[in-house]
Amino acid sequence: MRIPVPDSLREHAAKVAGNPATPRPAATIVLVRDGADGIEAYLMRRQSTMAFAPGVYVFPGGKVQESDAAPVDWVGPSAEEWGERFGCDPETARALVVAAVRETFEESGILLAGPDADTVVGDTSSSEMQAARVALENGEYGFAQFLAERSLVLRADLLGAWSHWITPEFEPRRYDTRFFVAALPAGQVVGELPGESDKAAWMPLTTALAAMKAGEAAMLPPTAITCKEVSGLTAQGILEAAAARSIIPIEPKLVEVDGQLYLENPLEDP
Repeated sequence: MRIPVPDSLREHAAKVAGNPATPRPAATIVLVRDGADGIEAYLMRRQSTMAFAPGVYVFPGGKVQESDAAPVDWVGPSAEEWGERFGCDPETARALVVAAVRETFEESGILLAGPDADTVVGDTSSSEMQAARVALENGEYGFAQFLAERSLVLRADLLGAWSHWITPEFEPRRYDTRFFVAALPAGQVVGELPGESDKAAWMPLTTALAAMKAGEAAMLPPTAITCKEVSGLTAQGILEAAAARSIIPIEPKLVEVDGQLYLENPLEDP
């Protein structure tokens, strides 16, 4: 699947460096729900002023922070199991899971945590929870402290491992990103947009892909290909589909066709 390089990235694409930056660990969650027009995902458009991927649609997520390595109470697959799925050590895997859940809460207000192994928070719209989102985003405390103060456990069992993408070498900011999937918990709704995004919506994935093809929405290959992979599924079946996947690192390559620059998944036919 070839994805046209957005105009906002062509400047970088024209300056392929001989000494690529080292990718930084990051995590993202493809948050889905079932809608009238098929499965939907929560997609956010990054501000045009952002240094990385300006103006493109992304899933909630971000880089792993030092505080994400702090021990947290959780239920579900162990750090060792996550490490086996994503091909990394348990410590890295634990930080990736924490970062994925933290970033999703910061950016969407959706919290994959609860008071016990059988319950998930039903509403995060209170002023206290919304203030906590801002405090976490500002680095005033870590996610482990946030959970402990509220006697919550991270619900790792609500996550599925989906894929592993590495930013192409031409980008000055590179990320080594693990993609998770999760269904929207009952009762929760998205909150206010964070400062990194200027637009967000629940989009039927067929609509999102059509908008990208028509040039009405820009996406990087990981987002576009993930949308394509998930588009035929249901929210109820997303974790089962994730469990059946084989995960290997994918690094898109830059190709030129008839004067147009594209990013191409090396594991797929064009």
